[in-house]
Amino acid sequence: MVIENLAEQYERGRLFFDSEDYIGAARILAEVVAAAPENLAARLLLARAYYHSAQLGRAEAELRVILERDPAEGYACLLLGRTLQRQSRPKEAEPYLRLHAAMTGE
Repeated sequence: MVIENLAEQYERGRLFFDSEDYIGAARILAEVVAAAPENLAARLLLARAYYHSAQLGRAEAELRVILERDPAEGYACLLLGRTLQRQSRPKEAEPYLRLHAAMTGE
């Protein structure tokens, strides 16, 4: 995929996400992330699409990659904490939720 097509695909994925077609968005964004794995914005939107479509294992995997590459990504901490909570793993979720709270002052 050339860069122009990647940008178009990302925007298409965002449109699907914004219209709450999370499965469609995930399908599109997974291709973008496969072609440009360093693009953390696309990866975060993909993780959000996975989360909202209850693909929690996939959401968790994407969020862990994001936090490995950018430990200060506060929203990824929050979403990983919530993803773990939805998987009935509250003890694992706590550190991420506390980290997000510390970053945002909440």
